[in-house]
Amino acid sequence: MSLNEWLAIGLLLGFFALLMVGIPVGITLATAGFVFGFMGFGESLFNLLPARVYGVVANYQWLAIPMFVFMGVMLEKSRLAEDLLDVIGHLAGGLRGGMALGIIGVGVLMGATTGIVGATVITLGLLTLPTLLRRGYDPGIACGAICASGTLGQIIPPSLVLILLSDIMQLSVGTLFAAAVFPGLLLAGLYCAWIVVLGMLRPDAMPPVPQAERDGVGRAQLWWRALKVALPPLALVLAVLGSIIGGVAAPTEAASMGALGAIAVVALAGRLNLKVLREVMQGTTRISAMVLFILICAQVFSLAFRGLNGEVLIEDLFQFLPGGVNADIFFLLLLIFVLGFFLEWIEISYIAVPLFLPIFAAAGVDPVWLAMMITVMLQTSFLTPPFGWALFFLRGVAPPQITTRHIYLGVLPFVGLQLLGVTLVFSFPAIATWLPQAIGW
Repeated sequence: MSLNEWLAIGLLLGFFALLMVGIPVGITLATAGFVFGFMGFGESLFNLLPARVYGVVANYQWLAIPMFVFMGVMLEKSRLAEDLLDVIGHLAGGLRGGMALGIIGVGVLMGATTGIVGATVITLGLLTLPTLLRRGYDPGIACGAICASGTLGQIIPPSLVLILLSDIMQLSVGTLFAAAVFPGLLLAGLYCAWIVVLGMLRPDAMPPVPQAERDGVGRAQLWWRALKVALPPLALVLAVLGSIIGGVAAPTEAASMGALGAIAVVALAGRLNLKVLREVMQGTTRISAMVLFILICAQVFSLAFRGLNGEVLIEDLFQFLPGGVNADIFFLLLLIFVLGFFLEWIEISYIAVPLFLPIFAAAGVDPVWLAMMITVMLQTSFLTPPFGWALFFLRGVAPPQITTRHIYLGVLPFVGLQLLGVTLVFSFPAIATWLPQAIGW
């Protein structure tokens, strides 16, 4: 191997070592990138970096992050989210994991609303994690459910990933949106099934609301409270989603509507005051700065990794795979999975996907089916330790008692479920292709 390839390996090992000793993620990314990048190609790294950073801060899509964070923090500070989860827990009765099932449903709605993993994971973490811990949930299970639900925004339309793939693969955006409906619901269903099974296997890890507390609330009173508490936030999410689906607003514009709607919901509940507004603004500023700082520092790491031919090294490592179309598909998915540890999904899409498109086109592979497998695999890479971006985002907003170990161990079962989802889409292409064909797209 060349010197640069050895430096690429050192870059990965250095990043992992710094992360394990407890250095913040953003600083770890930048430090490893600067050190090994400078060793590999000198000061030219610093010449290229300003353009990369400008590309991040000037990217229109990131405007949605502070707006969606504001919406989540507003609902969290107002305690409406806590009330909502309590109602879900009461309605679930003696079912263990009832609140976790509610999180999966909220994750589907939030994924459909934001389309951005960082914003969804952060919002879910703010809305649900403190309440789950207070109710006695195992920290790992709670973190795993939140991270997995948050990454559903990668595949549930309207997804930025689908929009980009439609451009790369020369497919209709509407076709990919339709194709992603059933794979997205499939993953959500797998998550729910796992929560139910885990509740049976480990009843103490996901306790239901205590019987005495449930008995103290009448059924009719409970349903009225559910409507009162759940309807305004649900209407807010549906309004934001409807404005995007109906073509009335772009995701960034819909995010501003969501922020304004959150203020209205809290005001109608009689909980809006200057103290809440000040805390929401401070929390939004802090969290948004954390997310953007990680994204900017990631540019240093990605630039160094690509400059050191890191993606070429990864491709060379998998050249031993046997031939055949199925092997080529497996190779592409494995390459995306590994690259997802280190690069942004935008870069992965432009690096890996075009490389294999001529091979699959010549073999007659259905591009819609292929796009869905790529999307699910990209989602899996966001969740996989130790470099999954969803894990970093949740770590930034998690309470002090939540450790990195809790998050890593908690997401492992959901990584397995997502790999199962990829396998099912591979084995049964109709999961992805039936709906587009049925509606004529």
